Amino acid sequence: MRIVIIGSGLAGITFAEELLRLSPNHDILIVTRDSLGHYSRPMLSHGFSRDDIESKIILKSFEDLRKSGIEVQTGCMVKSIDRSEKRLIVEGAPTSPTIPYDHLVLAPGSSAHIPEPYHHMGIRPRVVNSLEDLKNLRSLRATSLALSNRPRWAVIGGGLIGCELASDMAKAGDGVTLFHPLPRLMERQLLEEDALKLEAVLDALGVELALNTPVLDLEGKEPHIMVKTENKILGPYTAAILCAGFKPRIGLAKSAALKTDRGIVVDNFLSTEDPAISALGDAAECANGRIYAYVLPIRHQALWLARKLSGLEQAPWSAPEFSPRAKIHGFQAAHPYRT
Repeated sequence: MRIVIIGSGLAGITFAEELLRLSPNHDILIVTRDSLGHYSRPMLSHGFSRDDIESKIILKSFEDLRKSGIEVQTGCMVKSIDRSEKRLIVEGAPTSPTIPYDHLVLAPGSSAHIPEPYHHMGIRPRVVNSLEDLKNLRSLRATSLALSNRPRWAVIGGGLIGCELASDMAKAGDGVTLFHPLPRLMERQLLEEDALKLEAVLDALGVELALNTPVLDLEGKEPHIMVKTENKILGPYTAAILCAGFKPRIGLAKSAALKTDRGIVVDNFLSTEDPAISALGDAAECANGRIYAYVLPIRHQALWLARKLSGLEQAPWSAPEFSPRAKIHGFQAAHPYRT
């Protein structure tokens, strides 16, 4: 059976490796736009206080995956899914522009969410959603340091990723202003007591907090970015980095006439309405309407689907108990996070 996986993130790689272990006779192919290897996305927000991040973040090279028995086509853009012929139409493939499959697993992940107002500002903010994004920011930082300029960052968004990023930049010795439109940080995950504790921790690290402060515009040019708020213009900043959540990549599924909503809609068996196509990870919207964007449930989905396609699982998938944790230097919540 030929199993084709779109995406080389946590969901796709975990599934491929487990399927190979359980059913080594399957023909497994990963199709990915990436060329840098399988890396840890959660480590992206800790990419400034560690000098070895470019090597440590890579969990497994694509060459190692090939040696294990998993075929990988890198730098490959899937343009469409031909469901009637069970094939992918691709761009950048080393051989044929089509890839046949018996079963297709969609694990495309998510892109950074950029709210509509930011599309119309003087400049577009940066995001930290990929290793390439991180490497570009680290290069900008290195340029500033080479000129004996202390980098100063505007981080926009006081959710989990924004707080992690601001914390790590401050720990690296950089100046950071954290802008958040609401009165407290991580309001979706933390109780008020822990949010106040988080404010104190970030303040002690040297992060300047701008709560209740929507960003109205971004002006200038890197490394001299000005941030316009309702009452003042702040800056200059080396760059402005937007952390406004994630957006599941549903375009490919939608163009193939698969059901989508916030994510790619799947049933209790992680199957789309096409029985030959499954979906995993933070692009999959489960039967309960939830999208699971955390490591533990994504790994759980991937391991479960590998067992199902190996004939070892009959019961529907159900989410494991889990509690997210913010990786913020010096912070530990007193109460469980809300999910």
